[in-house]
Amino acid sequence: MAAANAIPLLTRYKMGLFNLSHTMVLAPLTRIRSYNHIPQPHAILYYSQRTTNGGFLIAEATGVSNTAQGYPNTPGIWTKEQVEAWKPIVDAVHQKGGIIFCQIWHAGRVSNYGLQPNGEAPISSTSKGVTPGVDGLDWSPPRPLSIEEIPKIVNDFRLAARNAIEAGFDGVEIHGANGYLIDQFMKDQVNDRTDEYGGGLENRCRFALEVVEAVVREIGTERVGMRLSPYAECAEAVDSNPEALGLYMAKALNKFKLLYLHVIEPRMIQLTDKSETQHSLLSMRRAFEGTFIAAGGYNRDEGNKAVAANYADLVAFGRLFLANPDLPKRFELNAHLNKYNRSTFYLPDPVVGYTDYPFLKLA
Repeated sequence: MAAANAIPLLTRYKMGLFNLSHTMVLAPLTRIRSYNHIPQPHAILYYSQRTTNGGFLIAEATGVSNTAQGYPNTPGIWTKEQVEAWKPIVDAVHQKGGIIFCQIWHAGRVSNYGLQPNGEAPISSTSKGVTPGVDGLDWSPPRPLSIEEIPKIVNDFRLAARNAIEAGFDGVEIHGANGYLIDQFMKDQVNDRTDEYGGGLENRCRFALEVVEAVVREIGTERVGMRLSPYAECAEAVDSNPEALGLYMAKALNKFKLLYLHVIEPRMIQLTDKSETQHSLLSMRRAFEGTFIAAGGYNRDEGNKAVAANYADLVAFGRLFLANPDLPKRFELNAHLNKYNRSTFYLPDPVVGYTDYPFLKLA
């Protein structure tokens, strides 16, 4: 990329096995366009558009099993058909020299009967449900997993990681953020268990770390990252001491020599808007020994400052990358950015709001 040394976001970075051409990352973005939970051919163009040689992309949240879905038309990776459907998407990224990880995910209680096999209750750490109407959706009351059932869910993550590698992904990101199942175990305002998976920090983080261990054993530590959001309150998943939770997990993950830790900024209490906060990710950044990725409402200037100050190694961009498929080039030139249209984020349309954002016109 021309003038690659001009700004910190366009400097090279070695992340384990992967030589990145810039420190900008495509954040995982749910797009609701994988009909019947099967990745579709239109995703080939979407991901290819946002790929640069040496660029790092994290694919959208992808269900690990038939109980994992929280929304209609989100992709999965638990069946052979889904694995085969991912292959041409991953291939398109690789053909342009990109690196792509699959974000493996279980929504837990952020679901409803209609998305569950045989109309059953969603599973969680708890029987406390998300208040119906939160985020404009109708959530069904969950049932708490028994101790005997937990290893099956851990194994679902392991198999999803294996399937991701079979589909050609370079690795996986374990989704432990945004109020979904792993977060529901970690956050003390959700997890009300009295067994070894509830109570203190060590117990509440046990499920998350069992998932990490299983996935690392299956595909190797150099191909595994994790996303966390200790400060966020998505889907009513709140912790009374998010700083302690984040620091505990950052230190605990070092034992597994995880490739990276991807954390959402404290200012993103909800996913859509920035809030004023005194908190930062600095303690987690200092504690974690691998690559550290910061995310949450970043613009060009903030991203440059984060990398220049060694606050983060990489910065993930979501909505800006969604609306600007050539975002690295625009940042290089400090060019005008397309405005994103929130009303088309989750349309099932295979083009509108998906692959129709224009590229920069260069003379």
